[in-house]
Amino acid sequence: MRLTHVGGPTLLIEVGGWRLLTDPTFDPPGRRYAFGWGTSSVKTAGPAVPAAEIGRVDAVLLTHDHHGDNLDDAGRALLASAGTVVTTRSGARRLAGSGAVDPGRVVGLAAGSTTVLDAPGRAAIEVTATPCRHGPPLSRAIVGDVVGFALGGGAALWITGDTVLHRELLDVAGRLRVDVAVPHLGGVRFPVTGPVRYSMTARDAVRLCEVLRPRAVVPVHYEGWSHFAQGRRAAEEQFARAPRELRDALRWLDPGVPTDPEVS
Repeated sequence: MRLTHVGGPTLLIEVGGWRLLTDPTFDPPGRRYAFGWGTSSVKTAGPAVPAAEIGRVDAVLLTHDHHGDNLDDAGRALLASAGTVVTTRSGARRLAGSGAVDPGRVVGLAAGSTTVLDAPGRAAIEVTATPCRHGPPLSRAIVGDVVGFALGGGAALWITGDTVLHRELLDVAGRLRVDVAVPHLGGVRFPVTGPVRYSMTARDAVRLCEVLRPRAVVPVHYEGWSHFAQGRRAAEEQFARAPRELRDALRWLDPGVPTDPEVS
């Protein structure tokens, strides 16, 4: 397995001949993006790999389509050339309805449902949507649908998606057998909503990984946007106080550099 961190939540996954891309964000920095209900963010860093240099994309794993820090304009344009787009059910309807993706190439999943990526000459990959709560209790009507993705029948890799730590997420972590965990961090906050968080803090990630016990932890979604309230330092500090096996599992990917996260 090789992972390339493009920036923000965007990760290129190369495994078994497959090339999978998560949450495509390729716009240049400097623009402010509105997320609704008075919230917004400025993109502060561009992609480590331009969209034109990503190469073949067999499938896009899109945790949600309606926030610019998970799908920006250049990322949306890339969807047209990707093989399959897997996302939320509501997102699949929006993407197909807008013409961004041919309806036959987009798959909508609810948490707990599964699809299979298959192609001649490659082992099939089972993709299961996992639950996300992208904010405080009862916020779904405001923040919209979000899912994470577990890859492989035993979840060889788990992308948490944008979520706070909540009971359903911990329950899933207790059932999965994960080699590589990709938590979306950042401890997202907005001035208009005060102390409310919309993604995991570093402390949340440690708690989740204590249940999950993966062989490698690869944080994403912690830099490149002004609404990310916690960066790499916060995660390093929290994991430094974690059990030894989690400290040893933490992997920081150099932006743009393909890396095998299971090789220390």
